[in-house]
Amino acid sequence: MKCMLAVAALLCVAIGAAPAAESFPSKPIRYIVPFPPGGISDMMARIVAQQTALTFKQSVVVDNRPGGNAMIGAVLAAKSPPDGYTWLSITITHAINVTLFPDAPYDLLQDFHAVSILASLPLVMVVNANLPVKSLAELTALGKTRSLNGGSSGNGTPQHLAFELYRQLAGIKGQHIPFKGGAPSMISLLGGEIDLLITGVPEAIVHIRSGKLRALAIASPTRHPLIPDVPTTAEAGLPAQTITSWTALLVPAATPKAIRNRINAAVVGALKQPEVAQKIRDQAFEVVADSPESAQAFIASEAERWGKLVREANLKPD
Repeated sequence: MKCMLAVAALLCVAIGAAPAAESFPSKPIRYIVPFPPGGISDMMARIVAQQTALTFKQSVVVDNRPGGNAMIGAVLAAKSPPDGYTWLSITITHAINVTLFPDAPYDLLQDFHAVSILASLPLVMVVNANLPVKSLAELTALGKTRSLNGGSSGNGTPQHLAFELYRQLAGIKGQHIPFKGGAPSMISLLGGEIDLLITGVPEAIVHIRSGKLRALAIASPTRHPLIPDVPTTAEAGLPAQTITSWTALLVPAATPKAIRNRINAAVVGALKQPEVAQKIRDQAFEVVADSPESAQAFIASEAERWGKLVREANLKPD
């Protein structure tokens, strides 16, 4: 009798869940971006919002909630109903935050479930063109004779961890110089006040093309189509210096799987449209558009990888 009741209960749940998933979405969707408007994550979110709104025939409204090392927006999303109507944009910053902020008021891996990794973006190692080095090997040799000043957009950011990784792998002398944002660090590099910046291709490419900066290596397994003459870190002799920035879409963890899958299908379908994919590539990104399961596993692996470096380097937030 108990078994029959249990089966009946499960059937009721399944029958109740099916119409909800089939009718999703029936109202506008809120897409929280925990960064200011105009940035790379915001740009990707707006592309996804525009395209999925066409698919769903419902508004997908981008809601920028910057601050707290990208945690303010994440907390807001974590507290939202798990019904598929609240989406969260995250980046590698959130994977780093897992260890950097152990007392954060949310748990990235428990309170959310991934929908998809949207796109990835390799970092490029750039120096001021007046620095007397022409290759990564020459920069490493210089870093063994004197301390190199490596800039970043703040403690615990991807740029910071990329510099710490380089310092660890190459065995160089180095001093991390944090700035309050990517623009100030780039200005400092252009002015010759720091030696090195490991940053996203979009932030550096204009200055690389103008000759003000020299790109020494791209921190990815393959060369980048926008700067094809720049070798990979593996080609430059430092294969472990691989760090890819990325952006992903998450929903609260208890969101029904059927609804997660509907969102994934819409997002992946949008990103794989040729004109949309080309627009993304023009911004130096590469489309990923994977499954929820693959994305969840990737985010967990990133949290583990960068958590190890945060602990070894004894990194602390600002």
